[in-house]
Amino acid sequence: MSTLSPADPVVADQPSGDGRRNERYGDVVARLAAAQKHSVGAPAYSRFVNRPLGRRIAAVAYRLGLTPNAVTAISAVLSFSGIAIVALVPPAWWTGVLVAVLLVLGYAFDAADGQLARLRGGGSSAGEWLDHVVDAGKISALHLAVLIGAYRFFDLGSAAWLLIPIGFVLVANVTFFAMILNDLLRARLAAKTGTPVVRTTAPSTVRSLLVIPTDYGVMCLVFVLLGAPIVFFGIYTALFAANAAFLLLALVKWFRDMAALDVPAVKR
Repeated sequence: MSTLSPADPVVADQPSGDGRRNERYGDVVARLAAAQKHSVGAPAYSRFVNRPLGRRIAAVAYRLGLTPNAVTAISAVLSFSGIAIVALVPPAWWTGVLVAVLLVLGYAFDAADGQLARLRGGGSSAGEWLDHVVDAGKISALHLAVLIGAYRFFDLGSAAWLLIPIGFVLVANVTFFAMILNDLLRARLAAKTGTPVVRTTAPSTVRSLLVIPTDYGVMCLVFVLLGAPIVFFGIYTALFAANAAFLLLALVKWFRDMAALDVPAVKR
């Protein structure tokens, strides 16, 4: 993300101009690692692979003087290039590898834009807007591309299987919107009451591993199997089932969490 939530740390004492370029890469990475955003609820790939990879990309972008919006744009180009291949090019081993590489890099640059914003002392409303719009677009486009590619190139035996990517579009978008809305409502309450948003739950490695099927990064990696369409679609279907089950359980919890925001502070 290209901006900061109330709970996100800011990296202080920012060099500028030539000082930024002269700062050693390792020092930039270490400075950013010390101000890493919270990992509560983050799936394992995002937490242990994508964020560290994004941190290193952010450090390079910082030394080159790139803006967070430029990094978001690079992320969009990489992600949508991979998505276009899924929809337009017959599946083969090399297309699977290429799509996976493009999606993984796109996701890493997506992690880097917010980290770069922290390195530069904070993000912007326009940057956050751009980041969310790109994320919303690629979430929908990825599953629609699978739908188109499956219709054109896969021998699934029944058109009913095409309902899977359609359902995945619904599940992915509701999950994304609900998570964004959760943060928005918490931030609005914090602004109204003057009480900062505090994460009281410690990061859990066990939870990170349990929610791996919901990790967008894992979805990116699965496309390496695109050259074996039936195998790919079988794993894709399993991920859909896992994500749908997670959403049903999460919606109950999130509704209770949002209801708790309406309870006066003295009663909490």
